[in-house]
Amino acid sequence: MPDFKVNKTFEEINEKIKKGTVVVVTAEQMIGVTREHGPIEAARKVDVVTTGTFGIMCSSGALLNFGHTNPRMKASKVYLNDVEAYAGIAAVDCYIGATQTREDDPQNKVFPGRFRYGGGHVIEDLVAGKPVTLKAYGYGTDCYPNREVEKTMTIHDFRDTLLLNPRNAYQNYNCAINNSKKTIYTYMGILRPDCMNANYSTSGQLSPLLNDPFYRTIGLGTRIFLGGGVGYVIGAGTQHTAHSKRSENGVVMGGSGTIAVQGDMKQMSARFLRGASITGYGCSLNVGLGIPVPVLNEEMAMFTAVSDEEIFAPIVDYGLEYPQDGGSVLGYVTYSQLRSGEIDFAGRKIATASLSSYSAAIEIANTLKDWISSGKFLLGKPVETLPSMDFKGFPNLS
Repeated sequence: MPDFKVNKTFEEINEKIKKGTVVVVTAEQMIGVTREHGPIEAARKVDVVTTGTFGIMCSSGALLNFGHTNPRMKASKVYLNDVEAYAGIAAVDCYIGATQTREDDPQNKVFPGRFRYGGGHVIEDLVAGKPVTLKAYGYGTDCYPNREVEKTMTIHDFRDTLLLNPRNAYQNYNCAINNSKKTIYTYMGILRPDCMNANYSTSGQLSPLLNDPFYRTIGLGTRIFLGGGVGYVIGAGTQHTAHSKRSENGVVMGGSGTIAVQGDMKQMSARFLRGASITGYGCSLNVGLGIPVPVLNEEMAMFTAVSDEEIFAPIVDYGLEYPQDGGSVLGYVTYSQLRSGEIDFAGRKIATASLSSYSAAIEIANTLKDWISSGKFLLGKPVETLPSMDFKGFPNLS
């Protein structure tokens, strides 16, 4: 490791949080601080950088315990507002996935593949305090004789409500286009033919894992903003990889790192957990997530000062190649270009649209900043960081 001029620890920063002397800025603000003062002085001045993202995260769901019935039941089938939850866990535990759809959705009968209500909407309704209808069925045993129960419940009637998401906060992602001759309906939204539009996701310079590209401060036990409440990273998410193509400053140029997270839904807000219905694809969940990144040294200052001009998304054709082999990369475009509303591709200007909300990402980063500055939120030092790769360091860091 380089011989850094600034060296801080999680413990030192947490002491500053407790004393009210901590200096916190958002990732958006850190860009200006580092440009004005340089990375070494920025690392001396700033203790924590907050990040944020709010977008569709399909690999999400909730682990729910609905409490024992009288007489007791071992549920083998569970439905919440007619959306099936997986019940093969224990007597009254179930897991409802964000993308599970309501089979009798009337919209699907008219437009196949266009569901209006699914697991993500059930999660939103629960967090919003709305009543949901639970239907549970069992096959009956000596110790669990009950075979059927139906009741209306709110989130406070459930014994446990754990948001448990296997894969969230993709570090980076594709810019999706459609070079075919027909409109296609994808998890990246509606893509019009002949490259008439381009859709992208993630919050660029505010995106959590882009501000710690080698996961030096993120891992098992990291405390985060999740769905409007406090959550935790519980390890690498599914499909996590550290070996994607990177630019010279270490920023990944495509999907790479992911995190698995959990948190108590009873602390969360429907403002940051919103059910999604994606035309022609199905249902999902919009998740608000933010990670505080401690500025332990000048290299971390450089990482957290990454700007949209330095982050590249790969352009991938979802119309001709993506379903078969994942799609070849047709080029790269910066997030500053994407956020401008149009990109230049193949000699044409193509309109762009984001599937994530940048304004909500700013709100999350600022909320997390306020929590830390007021002493309500301490940093969680990871017991084990996410799998990563070596980085040779920034040349002429000064």
